[in-house]
Amino acid sequence: MISARQMVSRVVYGSRYDRVPWGQRIYVRPGERLVREVQWRLRIHRAPVISLHDYRKRTRLGEIEEFVGCHLCGETRQQLMFRPACTKGRWSYRVVRCPACGFLYRNPNIRPERLGDLYATGYSAFLSGDYAANRQRRYRLTMDAFSPVFEEGGKRRLLDFGCGAGLFLQLAEERGFDAVGVDLSPDSVAKANERLTRARAHHGALEDVPEIAAGGFDVITLWSVLAHLPRPLDDFWRFRRLLGPGGVLLILTVNAASLQLKAFGSGWNGFTRNHLMFYSAETMPTLLRRTGFAGVAFAPFYGDTVETGTAELPESLRRRLRRNVEASDGGNMLRALAFADAKAINRWGAELKVRRLS
Repeated sequence: MISARQMVSRVVYGSRYDRVPWGQRIYVRPGERLVREVQWRLRIHRAPVISLHDYRKRTRLGEIEEFVGCHLCGETRQQLMFRPACTKGRWSYRVVRCPACGFLYRNPNIRPERLGDLYATGYSAFLSGDYAANRQRRYRLTMDAFSPVFEEGGKRRLLDFGCGAGLFLQLAEERGFDAVGVDLSPDSVAKANERLTRARAHHGALEDVPEIAAGGFDVITLWSVLAHLPRPLDDFWRFRRLLGPGGVLLILTVNAASLQLKAFGSGWNGFTRNHLMFYSAETMPTLLRRTGFAGVAFAPFYGDTVETGTAELPESLRRRLRRNVEASDGGNMLRALAFADAKAINRWGAELKVRRLS
């Protein structure tokens, strides 16, 4: 039995696209990419720009929340764009857009000192359940996209920030990295250390662990972590200080320029309970530039099953999908490699399209 959405799609487009993974259909159906881009521009045009003062007066503030301005450029005016909510009514929030730089962020946002409230006991069950089923496959695909940085660890020092239940640390061990992780969820850290052999996961903040606070890392990884950081500038200054000469920072996060966001609005799958900030290839370079990074490279995301070849697509649709992803938003996930300095660009950027930031 097909859903109402599938029925509408078949009426408009026929059944030819049913074999395309649902998240990628928007890139292959004729004319849809253009329509969604026009819809997005209209949404921005119609959203009124209001001051933070006026926004405060009309918006309720939760117990662990605070009102904020744009963390990237300092602009305090904003446009209310979305109101994501759990279908079961367990959570809801507002997402605004900065009219100056286009950054999307949750407002009111979570106060930094209360961030741990979102990762209390039981969070590891989420990380180890359905969510975790294909995580290591996605890690491998992203590492392959930034080859040769991750082909062989060679005992280089690696920090996995927000390591969760240790799924990536396990891969880092296998590839020969001298790896360590840190996370806010104590039960996740416990599960991580059960699965690890040489690597070690720690509970707490970066400065709480002497071997991490000492810095000198060759690689830092943020796997689906960036959207959870309430003070990104502060955190990225810390990451930059922890990287040694020639170091790199790998980022995987939801893509705020995604055509899926433009199509599904508040129902976009990037709006989850714990997500606070939403970046794109246009806004992330500002964050990196302001925190001392020298360059960044992006890798398109075509979808896990498309990249592994398990999605049985005709070659014509496969080519169209890749072409549209590359020509538009880069996919529903944002994959980035940030370079600490010129040495890092020279060492790892030869095969990548590097955008220099300094």
